[in-house]
Amino acid sequence: MTTKRGYYGCFGGAFMPEILIATLSQLEKDFYAAKSDPGFWSEYTSLMSSYSCRPTPLTLAENLTRYFGGARIYIKREDLNHTGAHKANNVMGQGLLVKRMGKKRVIAETGAGQHGVATATMAARFGLDCTVYMGEVDVERQRPNVFWMEQLGATVVSVKDGSRTLKDAMNEAMRDWSASMETTHYVLGTVCGPHPFPEMVAYFQSIIGQEVKQQMLQREGRLPDRIYACVGGGSNAVGIFTAFLEDRQVELHGVEAGGKGLASGHHASRLASTDARVGIAQGYKTFFLQDEEGQMKETYSVAAGLDYIGVSPILANLRETGRIQFHAATDNEVIEAVRLTMKKEGIIPALESAHAFAYAYREAPTLSKDTILVINQSGRGDKDIFTIADALGDAKWKEFIIKKARGYESH
Repeated sequence: MTTKRGYYGCFGGAFMPEILIATLSQLEKDFYAAKSDPGFWSEYTSLMSSYSCRPTPLTLAENLTRYFGGARIYIKREDLNHTGAHKANNVMGQGLLVKRMGKKRVIAETGAGQHGVATATMAARFGLDCTVYMGEVDVERQRPNVFWMEQLGATVVSVKDGSRTLKDAMNEAMRDWSASMETTHYVLGTVCGPHPFPEMVAYFQSIIGQEVKQQMLQREGRLPDRIYACVGGGSNAVGIFTAFLEDRQVELHGVEAGGKGLASGHHASRLASTDARVGIAQGYKTFFLQDEEGQMKETYSVAAGLDYIGVSPILANLRETGRIQFHAATDNEVIEAVRLTMKKEGIIPALESAHAFAYAYREAPTLSKDTILVINQSGRGDKDIFTIADALGDAKWKEFIIKKARGYESH
């Protein structure tokens, strides 16, 4: 995927303040040393099998397949990782790297909270101090994950600047790192940011696609025809797609947050819309949602983990080369996909993952029964209970919340 170190086509690079260059260079050196050590990957896969339930299952969705009457649908169950998302793959890998580097503190940024919970878990497992930056808006809509981060021993900093979402949390984490790099490692959560982060996160997340390939050959004796993954920063998508990049017969589909519709302007679609432009921010070059003066626009999505202004330089390049097709699913389609998946399969996808389900459900009925689809369920949906209950208008849930709140007021 890389044409020169840190670049993917014309995207990527490392555009950072002088003060951080030496730290990034040392991180690159330590990462490449670990990557070239066969014992490191063995240690990583051993840890993931004993601590995080890997390999995660590849589930045949028999009821949904029958319901749509077209393609055979498989679901890769990253929600069954410890902490409930693919985020565990990356943070545990970086945790092993932190051990090799001898640092004692980690910081992270998070939108949906899944990366924050995973990082706090890793820090507890390895005995590291942990600070997690999170936009104030995301703190409010992902309160259960904030609760778990704090119980795991992390300090959660609510960022009140800008749109008070993921991009602002990322800026604040960068400021912290600039002042603490001697003792602190920045556990960047997705395949974005300055080199070597995109390459490093992709390396750890590639375990998803490697497993799918092996599992599909065992189950069906051949590769899938199409793979679908949601795209915020892009870590779960890169993770499942990477193993199939050279298998040109396998179509790869990334699905972004269409929010209230691409025409509304209230979305977070960088590659499926025409609203994004190439720019440099947060240390790397890619497509960003920005205005004519280069100022970052506010993004919108029902899924906190997808409303990021940029996108992985790896995915930007693969869009340019035509290897991956990008689409958008609206909030309404996503809520309907969650409802249908629960009713038909007893599986609760995260709102982020449900974008991939929604687009796959559009196509499944139109495809032949010989077609095999794989949907990457990147996270568990129970974290989204407040948002989903509001969207479904569940009266009993509202009654429960009101009664619970009144109980707190009486104490």
